[in-house]
Amino acid sequence: MRAVLQRVTRAEVRVDGEVVGRIGAPGILALVAATHEDGPEDVATVARKIAELRILRDERGVAETGAPVLVVSQFTLYGSTTKGRRPSWGAAAPGPVAEPLVDAVVQDLRDRGIEVATGRFGAAMEVEMVNDGPFTVIVDSRTA
Repeated sequence: MRAVLQRVTRAEVRVDGEVVGRIGAPGILALVAATHEDGPEDVATVARKIAELRILRDERGVAETGAPVLVVSQFTLYGSTTKGRRPSWGAAAPGPVAEPLVDAVVQDLRDRGIEVATGRFGAAMEVEMVNDGPFTVIVDSRTA
């Protein structure tokens, strides 16, 4: 699994003009994607990194500060641009494989007592955020 973690002062996601997920306090926007071989270990690694990485102000993490997380599925994190001008999405897991994995990351975070808002899997979403820093890190469960 891959996740792009952005430290934000606020973030929200809309589907058809309706806000479906929002965090209003400083926290983390986590764009999360799965590939074909991902499983429970990858879910645990990504969730642990989201919860414990010391990427908030004062080198603190979500789990210790109670900061909220907005999780948005984003298959394009597995896009390949090595050939031609059109990205290839072949490395991204199909929806029936990816959705339960992204849901499992959300559940793992909630089981830790973290406030989690989400987008809507597979929907055309508008994501709005204010990046704090700017500060962005990439987590890959295969190299974490």
